Amino acid sequence: MTTTSTLTDTAIGTRLTRPDVKPAGLARQSWIVVRRNLTHIKRMPEMLLDVTIQPVMFVLLFAYVFGGSITTSGANYREWLLPGIMAQTMVFSCFVVAVGLNSDLDKGIVDRFRSLPISRSSILIGRSVSSIIHSSIGVVVMSLTGLLIGWRIHNGFGEAVLAFALLLLFGFAMIWFGILVGSLMRSVEAVQGFMFTSMFPITFLANTFAPTEQMPTWLRTIAEWNPISALVQAMRQLWGNAPAAPPSAAWPLHHAVPVTIGWSLLLIAIFAPLAVRAFLNRTRD
Repeated sequence: MTTTSTLTDTAIGTRLTRPDVKPAGLARQSWIVVRRNLTHIKRMPEMLLDVTIQPVMFVLLFAYVFGGSITTSGANYREWLLPGIMAQTMVFSCFVVAVGLNSDLDKGIVDRFRSLPISRSSILIGRSVSSIIHSSIGVVVMSLTGLLIGWRIHNGFGEAVLAFALLLLFGFAMIWFGILVGSLMRSVEAVQGFMFTSMFPITFLANTFAPTEQMPTWLRTIAEWNPISALVQAMRQLWGNAPAAPPSAAWPLHHAVPVTIGWSLLLIAIFAPLAVRAFLNRTRD
């Protein structure tokens, strides 16, 4: 009896003196969410179709089917095209994050995360980082495809890196728009319908696939003030794929690099607080 009591007291003492398990920091929590999302892609490789097969199809279709009827002064159309395709793919990153987040909310996966000792902000950070990685795969695929059809970077290493950095910065801004839409919409079908009808016109109503000089005046003004046009023009100039914007072009195209940075920061400042608020409201008990 004494032995049993002693063992019980020892076990209780062991439980009482066991050190507390400290929750992981925000960076660790976010990385766990990133790994979860990337593992999901690994187990369902068809999720990469939008950044592998689709961009390649766009490159080949516009380069070989439509390229013969589109003239670009002072530039080879295939080189002129690649920055536009890359910008479109990065903009579509908001489509991916919106669908993924809405699916997690609808299936209760976010509720399971909330039952764990983690911050809700780690879910958004993890989703945004994994989406950037997802879209970067498409940029790599398009770069390799572009090299095969004749696209080249003609300027120095620093300008080339700056162009890719602008692309990622703008993609990060669009991801917050995707988080906002994914949090507000009540179904994946609603997200797909809204994003398709909004993102496709925006990416085409720009200088992505055709010069703006031949557009009607009112339409050209809208296209050249489109933030995507500034991003595309910045990449073309930094990579040496096109000459400077013509004198008749709108002001943003003459200052494409700083305008792209400004647009990206402005979009983040607008969409990030709205996205966080919408997500918190959606996941509120």
